[in-house]
Amino acid sequence: MVISPSFYPLFAALLANVTAQVLKLFIFYFRSNRWDLHQVISCGGFPSSHSSTVVALATAIGLQEGFDSALFAITCIFALIVIYDAVNVRYYAGKNIQLTKQLISDIEEMQKVNFSDPIYHEKIKDVLGHKFVEAIGGIILGLLVAFLMAPLMAV
Repeated sequence: MVISPSFYPLFAALLANVTAQVLKLFIFYFRSNRWDLHQVISCGGFPSSHSSTVVALATAIGLQEGFDSALFAITCIFALIVIYDAVNVRYYAGKNIQLTKQLISDIEEMQKVNFSDPIYHEKIKDVLGHKFVEAIGGIILGLLVAFLMAPLMAV
């Protein structure tokens, strides 16, 4: 079966995403000395799979269509928006959730109040976004994947 080079951007993006997610498992192990398979599907962490995916896509498009093409320009803008969102909007949404959880806990403890409404005890993921260094790791990974795959896809 011969894979069409036109699928190169898609495969580069998907491989960068999967690689980032799998790397999170090993990086988590080296930091905590324990395995947590949930890291493979988790949001946040190093490297950013969002950043690696969109950078691999934009780079592959640039290599295939030319870095002076309109399609490359579109994917670059798309990548910048996704990375900005991961580092700013989603990161601070996660911080907001952490703060809200802490406030609820503090009020319950200080006022000896038990919030019985289930909404106060709902499990909410508080790591949604990325620190800047995690995004940089994803950007580097995306570039590596796209450049390493290019010769294999005969671009």
